[in-house]
Amino acid sequence: MSTVDGRVVMITGAGTGLGRATAIDFARDGAQVVLLGRRQGKLDETAALIEEVRPGSNALVIACDIASDEAVQAAVTQAIAAYGRVDILINNAAAFEPGRVIELTSEEWATQISINLTGPFLMTNAVLPSMREARYGRIINITSGLASNGAGGYAAYSASKAGLESLTRTTADEEHEYGILVNAFNPGTIRSEMHATGKDPHQVTGDLLRLAALPSDGTTGAIVAY
Repeated sequence: MSTVDGRVVMITGAGTGLGRATAIDFARDGAQVVLLGRRQGKLDETAALIEEVRPGSNALVIACDIASDEAVQAAVTQAIAAYGRVDILINNAAAFEPGRVIELTSEEWATQISINLTGPFLMTNAVLPSMREARYGRIINITSGLASNGAGGYAAYSASKAGLESLTRTTADEEHEYGILVNAFNPGTIRSEMHATGKDPHQVTGDLLRLAALPSDGTTGAIVAY
């Protein structure tokens, strides 16, 4: 039996790329998956692919803008109403747009920060009460090498991922006494809508499964790279 078997897993950005691959592979291992994203059609495609690998799994599809507090609270409420809890949260959704500091408008900056940093904060904030009540939770934030290295031409994205890693460490420190482990995972370059080249996303989902199934004394506050 998989150690995520029977767990309720909420995945943002589940319509494409790494989010889709993660949803499929977690469902294959017995998890009940909740698919979040802005595009209903893409989420429905992911749900159909899950049904192919695990008939009867009935993934829960919720169209959601993770930058909206109201939308996030509604999505988490819907998931808990359906399954009673959220055991695992994977903050995968991201916006990856070029822009140098001198070129970016405040609106362009705010858009990437809202999706890449505020979104994971809102998702984490919304699931923590349920996880605390259960005294169990696993949160995985998808990060990037640009968080520590920076990259000319990607100012907002790099800054947002640096902030996400700090949020990871802070949340880990605050929540470990409640049985909640929080880590960040850097998958490297993955083939997706954002990148035409890179690894097949299914290649890295094994690491996500391991982080999601950590024992109570497992690693927390770490930045794990593939």
